[in-house]
Amino acid sequence: MRSAILPAPVKPLELVEREVPEPGPGEILVKVTACGMCYSEVNHLRGHYPFGTFPVVPGHEISGVVAALGEGVDRPEVGTPVGAAWPYGSCGHCDQCARGDQILCTGAPRPVTGVNRDGGYAEYFVGRAGFVTPLPDGLDPVAGAPLMCAGITAFNGLRHVGATAGSKVAVLGTGGVGTMAVRFAAAMGARVAVVSRSRRAEDEARRFGAELFVAASEQDPAEALRQWGGADVVMNTAPDTRTGLAAFGGLRPDGTLLYLGFGADNVEVPPAALVTNRLRVMGVPSGSPHDLRDTLAFAAAHGIVPEVTPVRLDDAPGILADMDGGVHRGRAVITFD
Repeated sequence: MRSAILPAPVKPLELVEREVPEPGPGEILVKVTACGMCYSEVNHLRGHYPFGTFPVVPGHEISGVVAALGEGVDRPEVGTPVGAAWPYGSCGHCDQCARGDQILCTGAPRPVTGVNRDGGYAEYFVGRAGFVTPLPDGLDPVAGAPLMCAGITAFNGLRHVGATAGSKVAVLGTGGVGTMAVRFAAAMGARVAVVSRSRRAEDEARRFGAELFVAASEQDPAEALRQWGGADVVMNTAPDTRTGLAAFGGLRPDGTLLYLGFGADNVEVPPAALVTNRLRVMGVPSGSPHDLRDTLAFAAAHGIVPEVTPVRLDDAPGILADMDGGVHRGRAVITFD
């Protein structure tokens, strides 16, 4: 099968031929339809994940069809359209796993799709039973592939922070997660503001439901949010910690600064503001298998899929290099015949 691998940190993506794997006990063989290209692949390329391994087939925004079942697995049935995401598996017995929160597993080192387990930049992918999720009827497997990461991260963040109809949600960043956050928040009935460095994405943000757009190059984002009446949630999706800190002053009382994206800087906020206005700072990781089911169901019910550019596996090395260089625009999804 045709595959792409990251051979070592800071080494370019390589195209290789491999044997089609056989699913072992508790495993599912998936014929890959599509795999989104996520910024997490750039982080792994740069060696930012201490739990990452090399060489590895990257990619954790996977859609495909069940091709074979390993011993002890009886569902999803062969031929079922499925998706797979960031968590590859878990210990299955710690308190978090017992509660269905496998993304927070503490019982073993966390296996991660495309980071320390081979992912979806290949014609076939072997996943773990319970971590391969059936797709809702009618969901486009190509356009829907980024829902497996950008989608679940945005959706799960919104519900863990308590966003509801009427909440005022300020989304910082207009990348994959930020765009999904805007669309999901608007579909939930929230009032949405978008903060970005420039006005390049303003038309798109307003088309997806934003009532306020703030260009941080023109106006202090915290002041702009205060003029809006304050935000219940400031949702940082940018890969930079300071972006969230710059908007922290735009929270209204009982508000939350939520980190979905971040950089190397620590979060430093004035404790007096936390205490006097009962503010919170929190983070939310991607999500567990039940979160992915809920994300896909919500997206299908509201007709929400990312706007993507289908590409071939041959294009992936150049696109990943452009992503690493900060010059790629749009959401690329690798497709397989």
